[in-house]
Amino acid sequence: MQRRMLRLVPDRLRGHALSLAAAASAMLLVTATPSHASVIWNGDASNGSGAFGTFLCDSPNYVYTPDWADGRGPIWGFVNKAGNTRCEAHNVRLNGSEYTFGPGRAYWWGWETMTNEASPATVFQWKSNGTGEQHQQNYPVIMMILDNVLRVWYVAPGEQWIGIGSGALPADSWHRIQLGINAQSGTTGSIEVWLDGTRIVHHAGARTWDDLGNKPRWGVYDSGVAQIDQVVWINDLKMGDTRGDV
Repeated sequence: MQRRMLRLVPDRLRGHALSLAAAASAMLLVTATPSHASVIWNGDASNGSGAFGTFLCDSPNYVYTPDWADGRGPIWGFVNKAGNTRCEAHNVRLNGSEYTFGPGRAYWWGWETMTNEASPATVFQWKSNGTGEQHQQNYPVIMMILDNVLRVWYVAPGEQWIGIGSGALPADSWHRIQLGINAQSGTTGSIEVWLDGTRIVHHAGARTWDDLGNKPRWGVYDSGVAQIDQVVWINDLKMGDTRGDV
């Protein structure tokens, strides 16, 4: 497979979730979605860099948008150079403004992904707004790829990491991820993850909305791999009301 590396400056890219509450928390995510179903946002690379709120890429890391002539068109490539920390896209943008997420509803995202090596570490964060004492949970939901396995954690207040599911995700091949988060500030939230059409996570009783709210991030973060560059490619990224939308 030929991979054309077109380096772009990140900010100048072109083109390219016994009591009634407990019972409620055990319900499927779809029960928390609005009655209407729709694609809220299309973050495919063909729609350009304006699809995201911002890029967080520590130099010399970068984002690029290759087209491998395989029918996918332009895709996102998040490159974290060996020994470095971060290259991520933060939040989504609609009609020129960053999207405002809110509690009390479910959000679904779907995307196709491939990595160049077995352990690029964090590839998704449901990141809390604010810093330090401004939040109780830095990231209520974390997804990592470690040793060719997608691992999903719910991180409860007090930095309690709870593994809630995993599935094989070998490098150098495309895989489909669908993630649903029922965003709740109490413990009635839930998280659902499908990998290549198989549900690997259905976790209820979670606090999935922090004090100042949350936003999604995709890319590569905190891999700690010093010997090799880590690349995460993303295609056909969407956000909707239901799994069927994405």
